Amino acid sequence: MVSWRHARRLVVVGYLVLLVGWPMSLVVQATFADGLDTLARTLGDPAVRSALGLTVVVAASAVVVNTVFGVGMSLLLVRTEFRGKRVLSALLDLPLSVSPVVVGLAIVLAYGQDGWFGPALEDAGFRVVFALPGIVLATAFVSLPLVIREVVPVLTEIGTDEEQAARSLGAGAWPTFWRITLPAIKWAVVYGVVLTMARSLGEFGAVKIVSGNLEGATQTATLLVEQRYQDFDQGAAYATAFLLAAVSVACIVVISFLRPEEKP
Repeated sequence: MVSWRHARRLVVVGYLVLLVGWPMSLVVQATFADGLDTLARTLGDPAVRSALGLTVVVAASAVVVNTVFGVGMSLLLVRTEFRGKRVLSALLDLPLSVSPVVVGLAIVLAYGQDGWFGPALEDAGFRVVFALPGIVLATAFVSLPLVIREVVPVLTEIGTDEEQAARSLGAGAWPTFWRITLPAIKWAVVYGVVLTMARSLGEFGAVKIVSGNLEGATQTATLLVEQRYQDFDQGAAYATAFLLAAVSVACIVVISFLRPEEKP
């Protein structure tokens, strides 16, 4: 007789298989239906290579921005007391609750040709909307909380004893951070970076609004998947989607195996 504990496990596994495993397996099956021919043909397409290259640049840029900002903001939230702290913490979760399409429209209203800052920036020779900066800005916004929400609990758990001991011995703020704080939160930072990378690779809604979706110029891989699918080039759409998913899953799996187990 199946116990209640095993029944719950079966329900959870079945749910994950139906929600994630089965759809992803269909993408893999469609990608390799003709062996490696579809994948090779897709990678040989200059538009696909351009979209993949742009996606990597955008994702890497968003990761750098959100890692620096995320660690700094985490230290501010955990190590500093100030008025409005709870409001700020709640605002940091805004990208998770607001539709990416709304984010894209907000960026256009702020930095577009008729926006608040757009005309002044374009007069200075710096274009945001329908260019790389706008795509990076939109991607960084939607993945903003991921590093912070990984680092804040770890900072709270480790406390300040070691940091205070280092300062009492004469260590400055930067040596204390590099030698005490960062090693203690490194795996939280790494996992936040991986989640940010995965989120950035798959961003669609906000990027579609701010990019202009120009093939070979501002078209990212997710936008290319939509275009090729609508153009009935489903092989290229499936192959590109497979590449994006494979990179994200591989990063998460590798980090999960490398991350040391927490001691009870």
